[in-house]
This record gives sequence, structure tokens and C-alpha cells, in this order.
Amino acid sequence: AVVEVDETDGIIRVSVSDDGVGGADLSGGSGLLGLRDRVDALGGTMSLTSPASGTTVVVEIPTAG
Repeated sequence: AVVEVDETDGIIRVSVSDDGVGGADLSGGSGLLGLRDRVDALGGTMSLTSPASGTTVVVEIPTAG
């Protein structure tokens, strides 16, 4: 897995990628839904890309200051 964290212009961006089998899906009732709900509650966004060659989750959250 690769984890990247960056802060630019008041936005914290976290990207987590792996080279697994892919196929992650928000509609499957996985823990990804809970993560998305928490990100939404903080005013952020979450994107998911999961082709057959791995998965990438990107979260962007505004800083409080």
C-alpha cells in the first residue's frame, strides 16, 4: 500500500492506494460507506477508484483554521 498526505491551500488530501484485486464498491455495505459518512460530516469529499488492478481512495478535508 502507498499512503500520501498533503496540505495545500487549507485542504488536507490523503490518498491510499494498493495493487490488490480491485473491485471495491461503495454500494456493497462495506466500511467505505462509514468512511464516506465521516468525511462528509467534516465537509470533505471522498473518491474511490477500483479497477481490476488495485484500489485508490482519496479524501480531501478542509482544515479548521
